[in-house]
Amino acid sequence: MKYLTTNKDKRKLIRSIVQGFILLGLTWLLLNALFDFNQYRPYDPLSTENQEEDKGFIALSYLGVDRDGTNTMISNQRLEEHFEALTKNGYMTLTQEDIESYYNNNDSIPKRSMFLMFEDGRRDTAIFSSVLLEKYNYIGTILSYGNKFEEKDPKFLSPKDLKRLIKSTFWEIGTNGYRLAYINVFDRYENYLGELHSVEYSTLNQYIGRNYNHYLMDFIRDEYKIPKETYDQMKDRIRTDYILMDEVYREKLGEMPKVYVLMHSNTGKYGSNDKVSAINEEWMKKSFAMNFNREGFSLNNKEANIYDLTRMQPQAYWYPNHLLMRIKADTNEDILFVDGDPSIKKDWDMINGVAEFRKSSIIITSEPEGNGLIRLNKNSNHENYAVHTRLTGNVLGTQTIYLRADEELKEYVAVKIKNNHLYIEEGGKELFALDLNKHDGAVFQSVEENKLEALQHEYKIYKKNSKKYKKPTKMEPQEKVEKQDAKTIDDGAVAFIPEIQINELGNRKLDIYLRGQRLSVDIDNKEAVKDLPISMKEPGYIYLESAWGEYGYSQRNIADDVYDGVFEDLMIVDIDNEKEIIYSNKLEGKELVKEKIVSRWNKIVNWFIRNL
Repeated sequence: MKYLTTNKDKRKLIRSIVQGFILLGLTWLLLNALFDFNQYRPYDPLSTENQEEDKGFIALSYLGVDRDGTNTMISNQRLEEHFEALTKNGYMTLTQEDIESYYNNNDSIPKRSMFLMFEDGRRDTAIFSSVLLEKYNYIGTILSYGNKFEEKDPKFLSPKDLKRLIKSTFWEIGTNGYRLAYINVFDRYENYLGELHSVEYSTLNQYIGRNYNHYLMDFIRDEYKIPKETYDQMKDRIRTDYILMDEVYREKLGEMPKVYVLMHSNTGKYGSNDKVSAINEEWMKKSFAMNFNREGFSLNNKEANIYDLTRMQPQAYWYPNHLLMRIKADTNEDILFVDGDPSIKKDWDMINGVAEFRKSSIIITSEPEGNGLIRLNKNSNHENYAVHTRLTGNVLGTQTIYLRADEELKEYVAVKIKNNHLYIEEGGKELFALDLNKHDGAVFQSVEENKLEALQHEYKIYKKNSKKYKKPTKMEPQEKVEKQDAKTIDDGAVAFIPEIQINELGNRKLDIYLRGQRLSVDIDNKEAVKDLPISMKEPGYIYLESAWGEYGYSQRNIADDVYDGVFEDLMIVDIDNEKEIIYSNKLEGKELVKEKIVSRWNKIVNWFIRNL
C-alpha cells in the first residue's frame, strides 16, 4: 500500500511540476502581450517606396488566434506563416490614422500596404498574436463588442486589458458593435425562432440554414416576414444600440473607437433593407471615422467609400500560399509564393497553381476557380507500383493522383477524392464511384427525424434560457414536441445528409495498388475497390492535383474559390517489394522521433490549457 501511495504521490508531483511550467509559460505570454516594452515603428515616408499610382491597400481580418488552432481560430504557428509570407512580399501595416489621411487628405501610402484586424476581442487572440505583431513590426486593430465589457466574460478582453494593449503601441481599438445578436431566424425547416442572442444561435446553429439577419440589418419580422415594429420603433432600436455603444466605450475606454465593422452587411448598403440601411449610415457617420462594410475581398482604393470598405477573412485552414493566391486575385500584383524545401521541390515540375514542399507534406494551392498541378520528374517508366499517402485538404474540394499519365495529361488513370466521394477515371471516363459516407458505414437520420430533433432542441433551449436570464429570452416561444415516431430511412424516408461546410477538415488515408491492368484502392485501411479492370498498360508519369470544387456554405468566407490539396507522408514503392522506394516524402529516423516528441508535448500542453 505504501508503494502504491508513493507512486501516486510521484505522479501528482510530476503533474504539478508540468502544470507549473505551463502556467508560468502562459503567464509570461499574457504579460508579454499586455506589458510589452518594445515600440511599434511606423513606416518612414521618406525612406519608404510609395505608390506611384494609387493601388490601394489590402485589409485582412482574422476571426481569432489560438495556440493550437481550431476550425475557425487560426493557430499562432499558421499566423506566423502568413506574416512571414506577407513580409517577404513587402507588405507594411497601416494605422487607422494612415487610412483616414489616405482618404481625407489624399496622402500616399507604401507600395504594399495592409490593414490588420482581429475580430471578437478574445483574450487568447491578444496572447498569441501580440508576440508576432512585435516580431514583424505590425500593428493590429482588435475589435470587440461593447456589451462584453458589462458581461465580464473571462474569454474576452476587459477594458483594462484593452488599455494595456493600446499602450503597447502594437494595437489599436475597433468595434464590431454593441452586441452580436440575430433576428428573423428560421431553422432549415422554416420553423420561426425569432430573435436569438449569440449563445442561443451557437447552440442551435446545427439546425439553422441561411435564413436570418444580424441585429442591425433589418426590421424585426414575424413568421410571415411581416415587420413586427414600425419605422419609428426600428429607428429607435438601432439608435439605442449606437447610443449604448457610445456610452460603454466612453465610460470604459475614454473614447469611441474610430473603426467600425458592421455585422454583417455584405449587401452593398448598410443593411438588407433600404430604410434600415439609411439609419445605420446616419449613425455610423456620426460615430466613426471608417467602416468595413463588406467581406470577401481584400483590396480597397481611393475610389472606395471610407464607410464601405471591404476586408478578407483568412481562415484557420489556409496555408500561406492560399492567402497569397487570394491577394494576387484581388490586387492583380506579382506575388512571391512560398516554395518550401528546395531539396523536395526539385523532384517536381510545376504545371499549374503553386506548391509548397515541406518535410512529410506537399501542399498544392489551386488557381482561383481552377486547379493546381505538379508532376513527378524523377522517372516516367514505372508501371506497377503502390502509392501511399494521407489527404488532409478540406472535404469540399478535389485531390487527385494521376497514374501512368502522358505529358499532355490526355491518357491516364486517375484516383480522385472529391467532395467526400471516391472516383476512378481513365482518360476522362469514369470507371468507378463511391460515396465515402457509405464506405465509412455512416448512419444518417431521416429528414423527419432531424426535423423532430430540431424542434425538441429548440424547445429545450427556449425553456432553459427563459428561466436562466433575468429578462426572458427574446426567442419566439417554442412548443413542446412530445416524443413521437418519425419515419426512418428503413421506413423509406429520405435521408438527411448534412451539407458540407467550406471549413470541414479532411483526413483520408489513401493506398493505391496498380498492377498490370488491375487497380485496387483502400481508404482508411479499408478496401474501397479491388482489381478494377483498366485498359492503360503503358508506363507514364505521376501527377498530383488540387482543384476548387464549388462554393461551399460559409457565412464567414463567401468568396473563397481557392483550394489547398495536401498530400502527407507520400510514398511510391514497388508493388512487389515495398522496401524498394521509388519516391518518399515521409519523416523517418531521428526526424520522426523528434516530431513525435514535439507532438506529444503539444498535446500535453493543450490538455492542461483546456483543463486548468
